[in-house]
Parts: sequence; structure tokens; C-alpha cells
Amino acid sequence: MTQPDPSYAKIPTITVGLRPHTLPAPITEDTPPAAVAMLLGTLHALPDGGMRIVFDVNGDPARLRIPAAAEPGKADGLWQHTCFEAFIATPGEEAYREFNFSPSGQWAGYAFSRYRERNTVADPSFTPRMQCRVDAGHLMLEVELPASALPSVAAGISLQVGLAAVIELADGSLDYWAVHHPAAQPDFHHRDGWVLSFDPRMISA
Repeated sequence: MTQPDPSYAKIPTITVGLRPHTLPAPITEDTPPAAVAMLLGTLHALPDGGMRIVFDVNGDPARLRIPAAAEPGKADGLWQHTCFEAFIATPGEEAYREFNFSPSGQWAGYAFSRYRERNTVADPSFTPRMQCRVDAGHLMLEVELPASALPSVAAGISLQVGLAAVIELADGSLDYWAVHHPAAQPDFHHRDGWVLSFDPRMISA
């Protein structure tokens, strides 16, 4: 798995917490610790106009199903297991891009003309830098997207971003996490859930 480049903005553009679509039951003295206590997403701007994303799962990785390391490359269906996702669009345009990143080291990038309408001709061609680390209390995935993978945006305009994750628990069930869930059912493609603004030109010393 290729290593992220350290030459990113030292000060994050933004750090946010993701929350599950289905909230857990109220905590009592008998409630066991959650497999995922907190899930954070952090964005950094890269010197080339690209984006660095860090997903940090705080909890007990032993109670999760984490895809084993695989040959890095493009793969479909990553969202069927633990997977981290980003949805990125130019404000005012229906078109958008979806990116999937697996702890296995595999990834995918898709272009859409409008809500859930694929445009395979416009699928981004890119090779992200990725790194995954697992320890007793964290599952962390870092990924860098080059500027060429992102939608084009005029100077002074920020991209619209949605961060999300599918977390597979030890029993095989799936939890759906996002910064904001605007619909009754999990729907990462719902544009009202993309509540983050990202300026790819914001480089901090």
C-alpha cells in the first residue's frame, strides 16, 4: 500500500465527527462498550490542489470485520464490507464523484451525472496513496486524492463534500455512518448530507 505524502497542510481544513444512521440504545450500567465509540473524518489540502482524508475509528477493532490486505488496485463492491467513502461535487452542478476506500488497500472512483446516474465515461482515473493502521483502540485509514481526481472548481469556490463509512461488525451486520443523514434510510448519495466545504487551495504552513 503506497504511503501518504507528508507535504500536506499541517493545520486541517476541517475535522468532523460521523454518526451512525441508527443511534445506539441509551447507555446503562449493563450496556457493553460500543464496537465504535467515535468516528472522525479530517480533511487536509495538498500542495497540488488535491485532498488528504483521514478516517479514525475509535473503539474495539477486534469487534469489527476489517478486510484483509489485498493487492492494491481498483475494485467494485467495497461498500459491502468495512469501507470509507467520500462524495465530492462542485456547488450548483448535478454531477458528482464517489470514492470508496477499503482497509484492504483497494479503492474505487465513480462519476455520476446526477443522483445515482452513473457516467462511466467520466469515471476518474487515479491512483490514491493509502495507508491503514490498526491497533488496540483505533482503525485509521489515510488517503490522498490528486487534484486530477477531484471535480474542477473555479478559484474562490469550495467543493461540496460528504464523508461516510460502512462499518461491518463481527456478526456481519452493517452500520452506516455519515456526518449528516438527511433521509429515513441510509443514503450517502443524498446531496443534503454533503455538508462540508473544502477549498483545495487552502494550504497552511
